[in-house]
Amino acid sequence: MIKDIISYNVNGIRSAINKGLVDWLKAKQPDVLCLQEVKAEREQVNLLPFEEMGYQVFWQSASRKKGYSGVAVFTKVKPDNVVYGCNIDCYDEEGRVLQLDFGEITLLNTYFPSGSSGDIRQAFKMQFLDDYYQYYLQLQQTRPKLIICGDYNICHEAIDIHNPKANVKTSGFLPEERAWMSKFFNSGMIDTFRHINKDPHHYTWWSTRVNARANNKGWRIDYISVSEPLRESIVTAQIYPDAVHSDHCPVYVSLDLNTANA
Repeated sequence: MIKDIISYNVNGIRSAINKGLVDWLKAKQPDVLCLQEVKAEREQVNLLPFEEMGYQVFWQSASRKKGYSGVAVFTKVKPDNVVYGCNIDCYDEEGRVLQLDFGEITLLNTYFPSGSSGDIRQAFKMQFLDDYYQYYLQLQQTRPKLIICGDYNICHEAIDIHNPKANVKTSGFLPEERAWMSKFFNSGMIDTFRHINKDPHHYTWWSTRVNARANNKGWRIDYISVSEPLRESIVTAQIYPDAVHSDHCPVYVSLDLNTANA
């Protein structure tokens, strides 16, 4: 049974490997590692070091635009079922969703679109949010014990961003995006980090400009969420800001899936 899960937007897995990702993973050894924005085909990556650690690798690349987006799951626990994509072509072509089932537990590794490049992609992002919400609700009907890992590309509350007043009109902190997050969390999903930690100044992404990371002027846009039936299974949740293989950092949750309500 899975217990320790890490989710990490690596902003290019080959770049992250060159920056020491493998050695970092050897020290952490989670049961499951969910990566977003791998920016590579599976065949382009030397997976032997991961396989030697005992990981099976499942990969969903972007098909429309090579070297873009893409998600992967590295797992030491063999899944019962793997579903590539969410059966919506415009998102599956960008390699945004990968589902693994472990007994009664379903894990979704998701890379939510960014809208920061302009109005067209912002509209795409908002459509994705609408469609993903319906997809998740439908899945929840038959798979109620859900874990949704990924880069959501949204700060939920003012506590999740270093300068909320200045960013109120910025993609990733727009009122309509934050409202979607509230709707999502009110629909039976739990933000595992906030379930454990209510303190400010915890971020998962920093701009590469003006020493933002060194000054901890960041955004918390990466989440591991679990559904209500798994609430009592949450043991701890953390952010690893010292991991510097990407402009994001990893997020972690430990679950005890042997608890009565799991």
